[in-house]
Amino acid sequence: MLQVAAALLFTLAAGLGLAVILAMLTSNGDAILSALAGDGAFPADGVPASPAPAAATTRQRPARRLPVGSVSRAMAAQPLFSRAA
Repeated sequence: MLQVAAALLFTLAAGLGLAVILAMLTSNGDAILSALAGDGAFPADGVPASPAPAAATTRQRPARRLPVGSVSRAMAAQPLFSRAA
């Protein structure tokens, strides 16, 4: 009985998926088929001839510098290997 219910649910899901695909094809059939053919949905005539404008550069932050003594003191406080190793 459980297998029959699972088969019916699978059939219902497959039918709904097929209905969605068919609805997409009826509403956007030309665009989908031209994209699958490699033409694209929009013709190449609408592309502007001029190149894209140059990208704007962002302001760079100066590098953060740590004091020399703080790094060496932090490294010296911790042993490199634990005693268990």
